[in-house]
Amino acid sequence: MCPKIQPRRRGLRIAVWSLVTSLVVAAGLVGVVLWQHSYDMHEQRVSIRHGGHTLNGVLATPEDGRKRHGLVVYVHGDGPIDATHDDGYKPLWEANAKAGYASLSWDKPGVAGAPGDWLDQSMDDRADEASAAIAWARARPDIDGDRIGLWGASQAGWVLPKVAAKTPVSFVIAVSPAINWLQQGRYNLLAELRADGASPARTKAEIAKSDTTRRLLARHATFEEYVEAMRGDTDGMTAGRWGFISKNYTADATQDLRALRGVPVLLTLAGHDINVDTADTERVYRKVLDAGGALEAKRYPDATHSLLKQSVERSDPKITLTALFSPRSLFADGFLDDQRQFLKYLGRGGNTTP
Repeated sequence: MCPKIQPRRRGLRIAVWSLVTSLVVAAGLVGVVLWQHSYDMHEQRVSIRHGGHTLNGVLATPEDGRKRHGLVVYVHGDGPIDATHDDGYKPLWEANAKAGYASLSWDKPGVAGAPGDWLDQSMDDRADEASAAIAWARARPDIDGDRIGLWGASQAGWVLPKVAAKTPVSFVIAVSPAINWLQQGRYNLLAELRADGASPARTKAEIAKSDTTRRLLARHATFEEYVEAMRGDTDGMTAGRWGFISKNYTADATQDLRALRGVPVLLTLAGHDINVDTADTERVYRKVLDAGGALEAKRYPDATHSLLKQSVERSDPKITLTALFSPRSLFADGFLDDQRQFLKYLGRGGNTTP
C-alpha cells in the first residue's frame, strides 16, 4: 500500500507549494500596486457651491506640516472627466505637493453623480465655475490666496485666460492647449487621416463632410438637420454633443490670452500631438505673451497630446501594466519634474522658470 500512497502525497505537497508560491507572488504584485498608488499627499473630498448647485471636488494637500499652501486649480480638457481623471492626475498632484502646493479638482457636471451636464456648458460657463472654485479656496485658512494658479489641458486652453480675466491668478500651466476651435478640428482631422494612411479619395470625402458640418454650425442648424445632412451617418455625434459644439465652435484664445500678460506661464507641448497644432499654439503664445517675459515653453519630443509617452500610449497592454505598476512612468520624461520645479521656483519668489 505504501508505494501507492507516497506519490499521491508528493503530488499533494507539490500542489500545495505551487499554490503557496502563486499566492506569495500575487501578494507581492498587489503590494507593488498598492505602494505605487500611494501618493505623498493628503486627499479629501470637498463641496463647492456654484450657481445654485454643488461642485464635487478633491483637495490634495502636502503633508509637510505647514499650515498654508499655494494651490493649483485644475481645469479639465474635453469629455466626461471626474475629479481625479480616473486617478491620472494623482502623479501630478504629488509633484505639486513636493513643491509645497495643494491641488484642487472637481467632477464635471453630470460625471460621477455630480448634478448638471457638462455638455450644456460654454467656455465662459467653465471659466465662471473655476472662478467660483478659486473664491472658495481663497476663503480657506489652509490656502494662501496670493499663490493660486491654474493647470489646464487641451480644451482648457480656451478657459484658462477667461478665468484670469475674472480673478487674479499667480501662474498658469497650460498643457497642450488649443488656440482656434475650427483650426484645431481641421488639423486633427488631417493628422488622423495621415496616421491612418487614408487614400486621397477618402481624405477629400472627409474634408467635404467637415465643410458641411461647418456650414451647418454657421447657420445654427439643429441636430436633426445635421443628421439629415449626414444621411444618418452621425459618426457618434449625439444631440447633446451637437449642442455643446454649437455653443463653442467659435472659440479662439488669441485675444483672451492678453489676460495672461505678466503672469508666469509654463506652456507644455508634445512632439506627437495629433489633436493640437503645437507649432501654431507656441507661435500665438509667444506673440501675445513673450513681451512680458513670463512665458516658458517646454517641448517633450516623445509625448502624445496627453503628455504620455508615445511608446506607452500606443500599446494597450503596456499602458495598462504601466498604469498598474508604475503610474508616474506614464508621463513623458521630465514632465512631472518640470512642473514641480516651476512651482518650486515660484515659491521662492521667482516670476518665471529659471
